[in-house]
Amino acid sequence: MLSNKLPQTAGELDLPIIGEVEKVIVHPSDLQYEARIDTGAESSSIHAEKIQLIERDGKQFVQFSLLNPETNELVELERRFQRTVLIKQKEGEPERRFVVKLWLTLGDIKERVDVTLSNRADFTYPLLVGRNLLTDTAIVDVSRRHTINPVKAKPKVKEAVMDKVTEKVK
Repeated sequence: MLSNKLPQTAGELDLPIIGEVEKVIVHPSDLQYEARIDTGAESSSIHAEKIQLIERDGKQFVQFSLLNPETNELVELERRFQRTVLIKQKEGEPERRFVVKLWLTLGDIKERVDVTLSNRADFTYPLLVGRNLLTDTAIVDVSRRHTINPVKAKPKVKEAVMDKVTEKVK
């Protein structure tokens, strides 16, 4: 007898099956967003405001604010500048965006990935999760939504310490 229950992992790979929309937590601020899962996007992107490149002690940082979806208040963050990317738009001129590293948690998947900062106010979802988080970590089934329970966990102490060490080294 066949079960009507959909599988939660993909066979021998044991990768979780996720839907086209999932809840994703952004660390260290623990902001939870509805995220569009997009296998066509190379990298992840988040709606940010007040984006500003600054220099401190000869190193470049990006100051920016993320909107807390629960309170509608801006949360100020600062991360090491990684690079800029040129994003081709469907209409209009290409857009230059700053890239920073952020911890993203999608269920049990927790990765520190490059995220582009952009104005996504015109989009349905403030966070787009691209292949830089998905590759070798999940299978996407676009017929599903909200297949994973969000885990409100901060990166392990070791990972948080590594963030600080990495930022000092760069």
